[in-house]
Amino acid sequence: MQRLAAYWRNGFDWRAQERRLNNLPHFMATIDGQDVHFVHARGEGATPAPLILTHGWPGSFLEFEAILPLLTHPSRFGGDAADAFDVVIPSLPGFGFSPAPMRAGTSPRRIAGLWVELMRGLGYERFHAQGGDIGAGVSVWAARLFPDAVVGLYLNYIPGSYQPPRAPSEPPLSLEEEAFLREATEWSKSEGAYAHLHATRPQSLAYGLADSPIGLAAWLTEKYRAWSDCDGNLEKVFDKDHLLTTLSLYWFSGAPGGAIRIYKEGALDPLVFAPGERITPPLNVALFPRELPMPPRSWVERAFDVQRWTVMPAGGHFAAAEQPQALAEDIRAAMRPLREVWSKTPDSTP
Repeated sequence: MQRLAAYWRNGFDWRAQERRLNNLPHFMATIDGQDVHFVHARGEGATPAPLILTHGWPGSFLEFEAILPLLTHPSRFGGDAADAFDVVIPSLPGFGFSPAPMRAGTSPRRIAGLWVELMRGLGYERFHAQGGDIGAGVSVWAARLFPDAVVGLYLNYIPGSYQPPRAPSEPPLSLEEEAFLREATEWSKSEGAYAHLHATRPQSLAYGLADSPIGLAAWLTEKYRAWSDCDGNLEKVFDKDHLLTTLSLYWFSGAPGGAIRIYKEGALDPLVFAPGERITPPLNVALFPRELPMPPRSWVERAFDVQRWTVMPAGGHFAAAEQPQALAEDIRAAMRPLREVWSKTPDSTP
């Protein structure tokens, strides 16, 4: 932290990062009273498929910077132009350039509705959805509430609040499922204090995070170190400029507590399924080795139609930033069979 703080004060060039970020196609929209920042990049070729990418905490839209051109212009990187996407990357309310919600109830469930309206406003009546962390929850809620809009799901994390339907007639838990539930419980005991605090007392923590840049840096950076595939050496995966650009987005927003409040809103509306309930859009899952506890496929299939289950050789919780090439290739392969299902309005503009 001393080295990072010294570089933030004496070596980090925010203006250089600002110029780089300004090369991205940024937009703002107002949806149901909520201002939403998003990046909207058009794909190559005649029929790029629409895809929305959603980040989590302690991330931002910056997570997808490296993967963006791989998805929009695959032919530049040895891929096929026919696999291109029109990509939309919104900032969650309270994160980065999306201001914090001014009313209670802005949970992943409500955000899913905002995203569907955003995509419709851009001319995409049907689209693919990808996410990890909180972004996975938003994507699942979108598929659950708007199955006619979501063509396919691609997740690199299964939301922690996910509880599959459990009717009396359901088969008993498998040994693998029991092992996962034990692992998740133990992980929560040893690593989950942050989430419990976010979900129960976000405002108390918010004062400290808004008052101290070092406090904010420590609170976020510890998770990058613990959750990435870095073997304890954070700069093996993320250089200091990337970390400090993300930290700056949180700090310059003036209200980093707005980002953690989403945990409280999500806890009030968890992803619990009723007996017999299922998600109809097909699901594709990528398992990265240093991800947080992930359930076995059988646990997920209790509520989802799992089409693809890919075990990745390297990477952690911040998959799009850690392994952009591998993730992009798997997204393209997973969505390829679904491309003929979607439709969009030609020549739509933000």
